[in-house]
Amino acid sequence: MTLEELVGCNITDKRMESVGQALEELLVAAQRQDCLTVGVYESAKLMNVDPDSVVLCVLATDEEDEDDIALQIHFTLIQAFCCDNDINILRVSGVSRLGQVLGESNNADSNANEAKDLHCLLVTNSHVDSLKCQALKEVGNYCEESRCKNQWVPYLALQER
Repeated sequence: MTLEELVGCNITDKRMESVGQALEELLVAAQRQDCLTVGVYESAKLMNVDPDSVVLCVLATDEEDEDDIALQIHFTLIQAFCCDNDINILRVSGVSRLGQVLGESNNADSNANEAKDLHCLLVTNSHVDSLKCQALKEVGNYCEESRCKNQWVPYLALQER
């Protein structure tokens, strides 16, 4: 490996870590402000009714989800819709980390409530300017930079903490 490759890897790793932290901050802020839609079906319904309110779509999978054909079909359709409607989209690994960030348990709780489907998350801007924060800008810039490199659906690995 050359020096340029080593330096490039370090910069890329730091950039991805920074974007990962920004994404986590953004999701927590969106959840607090009731600007977060959770679940594949709920997200599809919202995008059908009001696609202009969506500023970011996060599709999350882990290795065990890669063989779920139905989920992959949903993802393909959601990705196409997001591209057609200029919605930033980000694929992440680490569904369990998303659950930790959003305060969700992985299993049904003692009140017989089902665990939420964290495979698709939408951040909306229903409160004008309320999410115009640095975290949203950083994630949006990362998505835009990826599109400039012909990577239309950027990937981010969330780190367990």
